[in-house]
Amino acid sequence: MMYALYRGLTRVAGPVVRLSLARRLAAGKEDPQRRGERMGHAARPRPPGPLVWVHAASVGEANSILVLVDRLLAGYPGLSVLMTTGTVTSAELMGRRLPAGAFHQYVPVDLPAAVDRFLDHWRPDAVLWIESEIWPNLLHGIRRRGIPAALVNARLSQRSFGRWRRAPGFIRGLLSTFSLVLAQTDGDGERLRALGAGPVVCAGNLKYSAAPPPADAAALDALTGAVGDRPLWLFASTHPGEDELAADTHRALADRLPGLLTVIVPRHPHRGPAIAALMAERGLAAASRSTGALPGAGDAVYVADTMGELGLFYRLAPVVCMGGSFIRHGGQNPVEPAQLGCAVLYGPHMWNFAEITAALEAAGGARPLADAAALAPAVEALLADPSARAPLVAGAARVTEGNRRAVDRVAEALAPLLAPALGTPALRPS
Repeated sequence: MMYALYRGLTRVAGPVVRLSLARRLAAGKEDPQRRGERMGHAARPRPPGPLVWVHAASVGEANSILVLVDRLLAGYPGLSVLMTTGTVTSAELMGRRLPAGAFHQYVPVDLPAAVDRFLDHWRPDAVLWIESEIWPNLLHGIRRRGIPAALVNARLSQRSFGRWRRAPGFIRGLLSTFSLVLAQTDGDGERLRALGAGPVVCAGNLKYSAAPPPADAAALDALTGAVGDRPLWLFASTHPGEDELAADTHRALADRLPGLLTVIVPRHPHRGPAIAALMAERGLAAASRSTGALPGAGDAVYVADTMGELGLFYRLAPVVCMGGSFIRHGGQNPVEPAQLGCAVLYGPHMWNFAEITAALEAAGGARPLADAAALAPAVEALLADPSARAPLVAGAARVTEGNRRAVDRVAEALAPLLAPALGTPALRPS
């Protein structure tokens, strides 16, 4: 009943959705050259042979699944992989990082006509849905066509679980699309089972198996030379409200750590000019990477407002604080800096990565901060004493290395679903 109502509403919602897309386009959140993809119009022909459609919501989910895409292409000769995401940032990154045999399209909006156009064109032989993205018309279209589908790297927070419990029949019907659910943790698996998913297997978190974000060697050399021996810390993937905290932290520590350089990588690079202006208002000289500048001796702050360079700054910074954790966003992925030997800090709001942060903290591999006031003392302690960073780095390495083979478990669990659908031998872990 609830899905019938949803589908009926979305049948007549085309004008409203188009207006929303136009507003997003004006705000720089849609690609003007690829608007048709959002309405289900394909930008390229379907390649011949078997095709697996992999859908990930945004940057973090897409990056985490690249290791599995590599495994699919290696395990099924002749396979093509269609990767969809919904954000401009993720589309640009996937354009650079997807391997040969895989290509990107924007996911269509969840209107029945757009969904039908998309599925009729691509005719996927199997579908892998990543983490927790739920679009009823897309899932209904997959189920109606009888396409084998799995929910991979699935997570469901306690908060989301509470919301979905209010519509048990609706969510049970959506989850029935998936003949296999691979949960990140036992807790995620239990919540998904309680909502009607099945069968559910806890296969681990693919974020641990993902390769660390790359870095251009020449760019790293140039930055290392520009920074020299200055003490440096990184606030990674910041959201509005956290840039002010970075400025306050720098001002609190500048006299105590002579030459301090604060690097800010905004979660959305288009905010770079606003962040640089904010720093100027706070009396802090700031250079912006998007202008081609390197941090100069007189710069207090370096705004790294470019796309896909977090790996560069994780390799540069001994101390990293995760953005999205001092506002009620839920935090950003701490696995990447942990993989690269950074001492990791974060604020009190990390529920998007609750199990990962619990594992890091249990191993002494990250330092949670109770509030914004705790950030400056923590940064000072870790920058002033390299020996204080060593236990954090070692603990993080134990967690990331100990969970690195999650992709093997995922590939093995998917083999019975994929092999019949693709008509090729089952995957074997490499």
